[in-house]
Amino acid sequence: MSDLADRRARKRLETRRAISWAATQLFAEKGFDNVTIDQIASAADVGRMTVFNHFPRKEDMFFDRDEEIRTTLAEALHQRKPAESPLESLRLLAHRLVAEKRPYLQFSEDSQGFIAIITASETLKARARAIRDEVANGIAAELARGAGRDETDPDAQLAAALLLATWSVALTRAHTEYGESRDAEQAAATFLALIDKGAAGQKAALAGTPYA
Repeated sequence: MSDLADRRARKRLETRRAISWAATQLFAEKGFDNVTIDQIASAADVGRMTVFNHFPRKEDMFFDRDEEIRTTLAEALHQRKPAESPLESLRLLAHRLVAEKRPYLQFSEDSQGFIAIITASETLKARARAIRDEVANGIAAELARGAGRDETDPDAQLAAALLLATWSVALTRAHTEYGESRDAEQAAATFLALIDKGAAGQKAALAGTPYA
């Protein structure tokens, strides 16, 4: 039974990846708003309902690493060292992800195309803002739970808001810098420098709380 379950899980993952890859190619070619679910299903050689079984919304096919990113952030908080503050664990996570060359923290021709597709679509820009707010709420809840506080703790909400603002500014500036220079290493260095500067501000603002 375990082998059967494993095969089914692998098959499901393969199908999800095929749909995501087909959708990404179409978005790059035609623009997000000009691509239909039927076109994606045809390109991935699956049925329309299969697409919806894996991705409830078309935007989810574009932001297909959203869940992975949320999980990575939560794991960094859960697995931090005893002497390491929650905010410090997330600062170190940024450095680790860049060193590991995670796809969502690379600055390249591919990432420029990704940003261009978002910029050209009001739907994607709205979803990106919603994801940012959802991630901030999730981090605030994780921080509060870890400190034994209520999930509506204003200190946790402030910490999460400052963290997301820092990451948003750092990503935007690094992608802009890569677009101007095509220097991936310098763009990554700019990203991390802004992460570190923002982290210093977060720690100062949250001094005396369990988060800093």
